[in-house]
Amino acid sequence: MNTDVVDVLVVGAGPTGLALACDLRRRGVSVRVIEQADHLFPGSRGKGIQARTLEVLDDLGVINAVLASGGPAPVGMVWQDGERQGEHRMFEEVAPTVSEPYAGPWLVPQWRTQEILLARLTELGGSVDFGTALTGLAQDADGVTAALSSDRPPIRARYAVAADGGRSTVRGLLGVAMTGESVDPAPMLVADVRIPTALDRLNWHFFVGADGSYLSVCPLPGTEDFQLTAQFKDGSAPDTSAAGVRSVVAARTHLTEADVSEVRWSSDFRPRAALADRFTVGRVFLAGDAAHIHSPAGGQGLNTSVQDAYNLGWKLGQVIRYGADSALLDSYESERRPVAADMLGLSTRIHRGEAKRGGATRQLGLGYRGGPLSVGGAGNLLAGDRAPDGPLPDGGTIFDALRGPHLTLLAVGTDAELPALEGDLVHVRHLDAYEPYGKGLFLIRPDGYIGWAGEDATGLGEWLAKLRK
Repeated sequence: MNTDVVDVLVVGAGPTGLALACDLRRRGVSVRVIEQADHLFPGSRGKGIQARTLEVLDDLGVINAVLASGGPAPVGMVWQDGERQGEHRMFEEVAPTVSEPYAGPWLVPQWRTQEILLARLTELGGSVDFGTALTGLAQDADGVTAALSSDRPPIRARYAVAADGGRSTVRGLLGVAMTGESVDPAPMLVADVRIPTALDRLNWHFFVGADGSYLSVCPLPGTEDFQLTAQFKDGSAPDTSAAGVRSVVAARTHLTEADVSEVRWSSDFRPRAALADRFTVGRVFLAGDAAHIHSPAGGQGLNTSVQDAYNLGWKLGQVIRYGADSALLDSYESERRPVAADMLGLSTRIHRGEAKRGGATRQLGLGYRGGPLSVGGAGNLLAGDRAPDGPLPDGGTIFDALRGPHLTLLAVGTDAELPALEGDLVHVRHLDAYEPYGKGLFLIRPDGYIGWAGEDATGLGEWLAKLRK
């Protein structure tokens, strides 16, 4: 049997795998995405896209489609005994600024986010092999060999990425354990339903019973659907059938079963927080839910997962296309695992009512200060910080300049002498002093974080030497 050869094998076509595949393809890296299911995930599950992830999707070239497909989170409305009790604001209201152009969260059903990413991947010359399961995985000093289902030929890849969810087949084959805890023993029902006339779409509706029962119904922008969530008592098993979903709606709200015209998708889950003991095993990387499982509270899971892909994609590109030392890939685990651990803790605290949704959930403050790729500082920023947006003299923005697979050297309010920079690896832009940066030289990585900064170019060449042979 012939063996297909590719640079990177991505297992799983969820948001993580699709975002990574898009990033790799735009870098000219050959990628094969396999997905065990016959189609994209059909539910709305990870519907809240945070501000930092919107910046990532901007860079990946899909922000217009994402914005057109979604909307801001609606104001909550609390109901009791069929009467409106008043508004409940789940998120602090934050206006966009010049340096933070996306406020978030932006609600888009997960199935639609995946459709957008798949369309972008197709534009970039990629595709997904649906109905293809991974059945075996072996690696050696030069690459990874993956055995597939349905008598499909094996795949030989230089690297492989597990983006196959919380029950990751890849993680199991690698023997990587997950350490964590049950966030809440009470199971939850999640469903996408249609309620044509009995509820308005202006509010996120919350129904709280005298017995402590809970159900929420959130309109999903750009669709006719609502996402329903309901918590059950410990030890019970939610009925995920259409009849079961209608029954719980009738039992916990003033609506009738007939008011629910359609149940489009449903699932039950037990909120859990768990972190993989390792994110890297040889030439295989764990990303997304394969590496960390979150409570949905605070909307951190999908966002942390997509940012895993964004961190890993440019590093794989540098190693594969430009011959960077493979040690660059070691920084993936050392940078992303602490971030995932922090987000797990935050999600758990929000779920238990110990913390509120706020600035931390927007993820704009995340960074890699003190990390293996963070060197120096200048002005108001240190290496490892997120690069703020802002205006450029030509009428564009810093984010416009960053968009793409390259690095960007910003010279802000300084005429410091710059070294000769070869090829298209680094784009240089100049602007006057700008408060979010201050004055200095700032080398911005392809994932939008400052890798190196200084008042002059001392040390810049040494940092860049890590990225080429």
